[in-house]
Amino acid sequence: MEQFETLSVERIDDVAVIELNRPQAANCLNEAMTAELAALANSIDANEAVKAVVLTARGRFFCAGGDVKAMSEFGNQVTEKVKRLADDAHRAISALARMHAPVIVAVNGVAAGGGFSLAMSGDLVLAAESASFTMAYTRAGLSPDGSSTYFMPRLIGLRRLQELLFTNRTLSAREALDWNLVTRVVRDDALRAEALALARDLANGPANSHAAIKQLLLTGFQNGLETQMEIEGRLIARAAASADGQEGITAFRDRREPRFGSNTGPNVG
Repeated sequence: MEQFETLSVERIDDVAVIELNRPQAANCLNEAMTAELAALANSIDANEAVKAVVLTARGRFFCAGGDVKAMSEFGNQVTEKVKRLADDAHRAISALARMHAPVIVAVNGVAAGGGFSLAMSGDLVLAAESASFTMAYTRAGLSPDGSSTYFMPRLIGLRRLQELLFTNRTLSAREALDWNLVTRVVRDDALRAEALALARDLANGPANSHAAIKQLLLTGFQNGLETQMEIEGRLIARAAASADGQEGITAFRDRREPRFGSNTGPNVG
């Protein structure tokens, strides 16, 4: 796959593996990384051959947030450059959240600020036992970004998010699991293997169903009951007519495991 300055990208069959690759800078989000992540996410979004995505990082940190050291050098361009940094990060997160493929985030270490926000945008989140989570924005006199005020109230509720944002409380991986922020906690040395195994399982599943799930969960909080049910009805009807839907229905009738993968027929995304 394409080469990047701040990312490592690997294609394993129909799984795309993205690694944040600035370990010497705690994988902080600088201008290059956010621009590259946005471009890559949009490229994957347009590639129907990718059926699942793993997002993780190299080194001891998952991502320590925005590169505050770089921000200190922006001078009188700070407003413009920080806005561009946020915009690129948001374009990346939007593409990851809306793409057809499920996104598995494997948090290998500290996730702080924008790194915490980025991790929470995944469809499934695995955390290494040594991982930790903190918002940390107010320590630098900043306010939250990276979708944190969208996804996290839905995950943990307003009161708990207020505590994280105002106090900068640090959560261990086990606490993050208890708070419903992560899907599961795994041994540090098993994180990558478990994330890849999960991605392969999803990649072998019905791609149109996964795309529909992502679409429905993104709209479920903003629509009224009847509107959401109408969308559900339209999507399940299209899914039933797709190749994977027909295979799944036939396999259920015949009491055998379905063999998904042709992904022809109406697109439910």
